[in-house]
Amino acid sequence: MNIETVPVRLGDRTYDILIGSGLIARAGGEIASRLPRVRVAIVTDENVARPHLAPLVEGLEKAHVASTVITLPPGEKTKSFDALQKVVDAILAARLERGDAVIALGGGVIGDLAGFAAGIVRRGMRFVQMPTSLLAQVDSSVGGKTGINSAHGKNLVGVFHQPQLVLADTDVLDTLPEREFRAGYAEVAKYGLIDRPDFFAWLEANWREVFAGGPARTQAIAESCRAKADVVARDEFETGDRALLNLGHTFGHALEAATGYDSQRLVHGEGVAIGMALAHRFSSRLNLCSMDDALRVEAHLKAVGLPMKMSDIPGSLPDAERLLGYIAQDKKVSRGELTFILTHGIGQSFIAKNVPSSEVLSFLRENLPG
Repeated sequence: MNIETVPVRLGDRTYDILIGSGLIARAGGEIASRLPRVRVAIVTDENVARPHLAPLVEGLEKAHVASTVITLPPGEKTKSFDALQKVVDAILAARLERGDAVIALGGGVIGDLAGFAAGIVRRGMRFVQMPTSLLAQVDSSVGGKTGINSAHGKNLVGVFHQPQLVLADTDVLDTLPEREFRAGYAEVAKYGLIDRPDFFAWLEANWREVFAGGPARTQAIAESCRAKADVVARDEFETGDRALLNLGHTFGHALEAATGYDSQRLVHGEGVAIGMALAHRFSSRLNLCSMDDALRVEAHLKAVGLPMKMSDIPGSLPDAERLLGYIAQDKKVSRGELTFILTHGIGQSFIAKNVPSSEVLSFLRENLPG
């Protein structure tokens, strides 16, 4: 059985990401060997629980790991204070101790929420990520960012809380709806666009094999995890380089807020795809990169079936001033100054501080539909 191991090097808190087939069934053994005599709370959602909860619980039982299950509704709206309270209360009701662990079995929503609960219950419990979406496997499960959404914006309430282990079972991706897999692929492409131009070129040539499954998919996930692990090891708490991982997210988060986090209209990875295209187009407008680079990014996103313009979002959007208001709530804003991840070309992203809001506003006006 071919399992790729990618370490996230954080001194005495270093942990492994395991990537490969059959890891849900094997999770009990992997967890028991690293966290002896642990008891666990499994946090999951109704959609993920149907196919994947039973084999996980069975594997935990074989490894003599006692578990309690907390099942939530699916969707972005679950990243809320109400759901957080439900998870915290259930963990405490199960009498789990600080040395016990929370397992996040699900996509990015469950991972962020369960990780936040693990970070605050008893001032910090142990935590295992078991991401079941492509987006979560290559992005949100790695690096210790946790949180929930607020009425003021996305991911504005949370803590940094690193997992002890990440188990990315590639088999679960075969059951993902195609739209969700495509949305996760946006984060894979992001790593090439940040600082791995050769990886982006490889994706342009091999994306069909990544979508089909097999070795190319495992390779793309492992390379994405290595890219993120490298950045997290340099800048765990996002005081510098780690902000590069937000390429596309400043525009993307604003568009998600503008659509009311309605997953019928826009899911996170689609917002990131449009955001990355906008970031390259905005960079071109500021004479930082060529329009050819922006068009190359758009062509690849379009080829894989991702949206790449605001006009690709169904329904109407608020005006440019309102969108700028959402951008101003972004976590990277400092003292009211706008910070964007912009680029000098494919794989040459950088952190641009003090971006004039007047430039952003006129750019949004130019790119809004109609």
